Amino acid sequence: MALSGSIRKGSTNHRLLQAIAELTAETLDITIYDGLGSLPHFDPDLPDGEEVTAFKRRIREADGVIICTPEYAHGVPGTLKNAIDWTVSSCEFSGKPTALITASTDGRYGHQALLETLKVIEAKGVEQLSLLIPFARTKVDKAAGITDGKTMSAVQELIREFVKTLD
Repeated sequence: MALSGSIRKGSTNHRLLQAIAELTAETLDITIYDGLGSLPHFDPDLPDGEEVTAFKRRIREADGVIICTPEYAHGVPGTLKNAIDWTVSSCEFSGKPTALITASTDGRYGHQALLETLKVIEAKGVEQLSLLIPFARTKVDKAAGITDGKTMSAVQELIREFVKTLD
């Protein structure tokens, strides 16, 4: 399962996930979850609705999760943080192999904040399965291709390590 921290369909992060899905088509069956914007605001006093239940089930059923996100105002995009908050008490990420890619103009603040959140909820291997891609718009083209050689190598290495955690 893959999550884009940007809910815009044509975002750099969505295109990067599409590129990863194409690169790994023979090894992994990656499904990009497009429902982050449909999840209600997190409220621990409310029961899980249909969208939240389906989201949690998809995480539980996935062998692993790849998160690719921009940084907004030096932080984690609200829709992504909201989605993760829904899983805190039910532990869907606990022990789940999780790769974190932050692809943004800078990204280091949001990347560090999300890395901390994923460690707290016990996502498996996230510290080793972490990649920061600054100036991402210059490295991913409109056709979902990774155009920068160093970025391509780093993504391929991250995916190799991610696949090892799935066993």
